[in-house]
Amino acid sequence: MKKIAIAGASALLAACSTTQPPLTDYSTGSGAARSEAQQALEFDKADLKLRIEPATRSIAGDVTLTFGTRAQLSSIELDLDRNLPIDAIAVDGQPLPATGWRNPEGKLTIDLPHPLEPGKQVAVRVQYHGKPHVAKKAPWDGGFVWSRTPDGQPWVASAVQGEGCDLFWPCIDHPTGKAKLVDEHITVPAPLVAAGNGIAMGMDEKDGWRTYHWRTKNPSTYGISVNVGPYQLLSGEYRSRYGNVIPLRMWYLPQNEKGAKELFAEFTPMLDFFESTIGPYPFGDEKMGVVETPHLGMEHQTINAYGNKYAKTAYGYDELLQHEFAHEWFGNQLTNATWDDMWLHEGLGSYMQPLYMQSLRGDLEYFAWLMRQRGLIENKAPMVSGKPRLEEDVYDTKRGGPGQDIYNKGALVMHTLRNLIGDEAFFRAVREEVYGTPDPRPGNFAPRYGTTPEFMAIVKRVSGRDLDWFFQAYLYQKALPELQATRSGSSLQLAWKTEKNTPFPMPVEVKVGDRVVSVPMTDGRGSIALAEGMAYTLDPHSKLLRREQHVERYHEWQEEMKKKREKAS
Repeated sequence: MKKIAIAGASALLAACSTTQPPLTDYSTGSGAARSEAQQALEFDKADLKLRIEPATRSIAGDVTLTFGTRAQLSSIELDLDRNLPIDAIAVDGQPLPATGWRNPEGKLTIDLPHPLEPGKQVAVRVQYHGKPHVAKKAPWDGGFVWSRTPDGQPWVASAVQGEGCDLFWPCIDHPTGKAKLVDEHITVPAPLVAAGNGIAMGMDEKDGWRTYHWRTKNPSTYGISVNVGPYQLLSGEYRSRYGNVIPLRMWYLPQNEKGAKELFAEFTPMLDFFESTIGPYPFGDEKMGVVETPHLGMEHQTINAYGNKYAKTAYGYDELLQHEFAHEWFGNQLTNATWDDMWLHEGLGSYMQPLYMQSLRGDLEYFAWLMRQRGLIENKAPMVSGKPRLEEDVYDTKRGGPGQDIYNKGALVMHTLRNLIGDEAFFRAVREEVYGTPDPRPGNFAPRYGTTPEFMAIVKRVSGRDLDWFFQAYLYQKALPELQATRSGSSLQLAWKTEKNTPFPMPVEVKVGDRVVSVPMTDGRGSIALAEGMAYTLDPHSKLLRREQHVERYHEWQEEMKKKREKAS
């Protein structure tokens, strides 16, 4: 998800009802630690029946969830916004009395008529209705978006990464709460279209309503989405280097046909880049899908939300689409085990943008994009805390989180790692983290969960080097390593300093005249001969992410200008 505000995005935002009841702290806090009962569940299938009623901005849900278990359970614990009243609950077809469930704060506990034993399955059916939470500023603030197309037709979308899937269906609101299989049956007023996750399984129409059927495997919890509008469809195919044929689909508003066709033309080069750089598209047996939405964007699995208004830039590609599409690898195929590992989604995903530019047009645009990201790094908190956190705790710097650094700093850390260990080791390590195998092929991998320590271990094994010092400095400390350079007589003395004075033996290149000298910095220090008056350039090929005072002064100036504007207003 792109969390940086982009000019013009506010025009896409739907108005939010000022009377909607507030969410509980529990429902707001996506990613809270799973209870023992939730951890014991095997989430086999979700069958979602959702009726979307734009006229009243309401939904009606009829959801059946099938679970197995690894331990005996007497109840099932789910997450569902308490502001969606429950009409009925049944277990294996047996209706429960109203006393058989409770949902005081958005944690729905359902008593089972009989204990669920390991090796057995249970089907829980939850029927509910109501007005789902409305996003004030999607996708930064989660919820439903009830909007209108330019010609006044209903245009509806969901975007719930921050607050979680429980805003519109009973789920396990945690990154590890994926269902193995999800069937979606989205009912909308005819002639509207509902674009969904995975494979299209048909459409039924009756009494002025249409029901669209979709099926998808292992979707990320917030990757299940609602997308409704008077859509037109573009279709095509991509013949993969791995021998499979991937369906290409884009749903767009009729008024935007020209822009949609131009964007659709970008699908193939983007797919080719990711498959050649990282590996096979993870959901090639379903589709690469994009849907135009009234909010900016979100990496909904196989149905990426796109609301960038078909913008053009000097870089010659749609950066929002490319970023969200990167999440099919970094987010949907590889999912963080906890929100504390979110930089694996956003840092690796953001690094794909300069890499894409490098693959298309060379080094100029690669370094231009990296410099754009470098100017946004804030260093207010470590990117990784080493403990489970809520989504808000990561994205909100006021709550002590790294905020945007998981994007921009994460990308520059990957650039530095790539230069340290070389392309072969770097891309192999990323590939193993994403697929769980160094040789992914369609059919020999499945979506998986990843952690920061796991990625560190893979890099160590693949590179043959213990790089704990690298990750400790860049991920677990907030301040960037500082390269101190001091002239002393006929030599240049170099020394690394880290926030916690941890070892940092990062090699440094220095340009002296027309020579580039590599300084090993084995113990964090080094020196080179330097004649009096001779100029030098540290890190002439921009391989290293390090503290730079001119960037800090730039941030200080920005803050000064912001205060002046606030005072003037």
